[in-house]
Amino acid sequence: MKRVPSEADFIVVGAGVAGLRAAIELASAGSVLVLAKNELTESATQYAQGGIAVALSDDDDVALHLQDTLDAGDGLCNVEAAKILVEEGPLRIQELMEWGTSFDRHEAKLSFTREGAHSRSRVLHAQGDSTGREIARALQAKARKLKDISFCDFEFTAELCLRRGRVEGVELVNQRGESHRVTAGAVLLATGGLGQVFRETTNPSIATGDGVAMAFRAGAELSDMEFIQFHPTALYLKGAPRFLISEALRGEGARLRNMEMVRFMPKYHELAELAPRDVVSRAVAHEIELSPAPEAVVYLDLTHLKSSRVQTRFPRIYATCMEYNIDIATDLIPVRPAAHYAMGGVRTELHGVTNLPGLYAAGEVACTGVHGANRLASNSLLEGVVFGARAARAMREEMQPKRSASNSHPSSHPATSNGNEGSGQSGAALEKSIQQLRDLMWKHAGIVRDEKSLRLTLEQLEALGAKLPAPKLRRQREAHNLLTTALLIARSALARKESRGAHYRIDYPTHDDAHFKRHSVIHQKEKVGFE
Repeated sequence: MKRVPSEADFIVVGAGVAGLRAAIELASAGSVLVLAKNELTESATQYAQGGIAVALSDDDDVALHLQDTLDAGDGLCNVEAAKILVEEGPLRIQELMEWGTSFDRHEAKLSFTREGAHSRSRVLHAQGDSTGREIARALQAKARKLKDISFCDFEFTAELCLRRGRVEGVELVNQRGESHRVTAGAVLLATGGLGQVFRETTNPSIATGDGVAMAFRAGAELSDMEFIQFHPTALYLKGAPRFLISEALRGEGARLRNMEMVRFMPKYHELAELAPRDVVSRAVAHEIELSPAPEAVVYLDLTHLKSSRVQTRFPRIYATCMEYNIDIATDLIPVRPAAHYAMGGVRTELHGVTNLPGLYAAGEVACTGVHGANRLASNSLLEGVVFGARAARAMREEMQPKRSASNSHPSSHPATSNGNEGSGQSGAALEKSIQQLRDLMWKHAGIVRDEKSLRLTLEQLEALGAKLPAPKLRRQREAHNLLTTALLIARSALARKESRGAHYRIDYPTHDDAHFKRHSVIHQKEKVGFE
């Protein structure tokens, strides 16, 4: 087993696209330690099927990509961040190709597909529907060639360590609950998402909001936590995981039908199946609600498309569905919405800088405001490579002189959530509490919200929190992180008394630009504010 060092110049927490791209950028400036919670290959990047959006085709332009991004963001995008995303995107894609990323091509030319809310076909894909996996493979191969980057997998980052107000390292916890501190000149959070807060999610099991929660405990500002994107089409079968059925299928012509086999999206939006994700998810939820069936679903229909095209374009989705006896070329796919992506997170400026000295964030855990109230499809992988590189450059420029292990151990670090030291909650009881939390969030703080449900959610979350054991072992810590993240989402959703993008309040169904065309900000015990 690889020994974890006691110090490094830079620590990168997370081995997805943002973390790997940052590590590569940092390698020439000092020693880089990349920490992975599970296997190095287990990140949300690996599950990104649809592709990566970039204005590189002959009929596209960065101005069009920018406009689509702003339109999807529903009036709340940080325009400067969105400009950076689309303008620096082509260079980052060229880098990926130089480092061995093999995007799909038609003859010699790159193949682009179209997804929801895009005005052009600008989404690159790899191996049909394994884009994230291919990008991660190439980035890992590049990083492993750089001698100053070291990797440690199965290392759970429990807390950020502070000394005189500066983040100077992390506390790691192994499977036995033993802790170990690693000091560094700067720390980058690239921990990905928080989808496990909800009962239904496309996110991997590791997405327990660890980065958001530990940053909050350390005193970092968080922003836009109410904006959770619910993907409209996750496989819904008894005994099957909520496997993502990529939006790219709808980009290729797949249609949504309700349980009466009626195609319904044209009555909800002029773009029909290619409407923004929040529109499609609410439409699907509404059709399910209208159905008298106890386990109602909607169906994704590709049966009118050429069978050979479906199999070659979506080999991973095809193979996965076949494991459950669904041939997507000839059978209807039962789907429901699921939590997919967090637009909010640790508040940063345009170079990943947070309000805590020494702490940076990039990727899904961060919030630059680039996605506004609703992320444009396939902008997430692009965000990871663009802002991962930018955060790393800022870390290099700001890096403090290297400290020795003897004098750099923090004098204090943030306390974990208030668990009951004497509860001794068993493994089964802990899992039950986690499931109750996830059910609660899905039912009352999910696709459709209102004040009564959100207040009930907050009351019940507080009650659940009182039952949690003191956070020592990894799963106990994950439970506390889920609780912290759930509370942040619910509080932010309650404070935003309007509907915008992925945040929909039935008691406030319209925009309120006068009061809420601003970003929510929450910081430790303070109330949610808007700036």
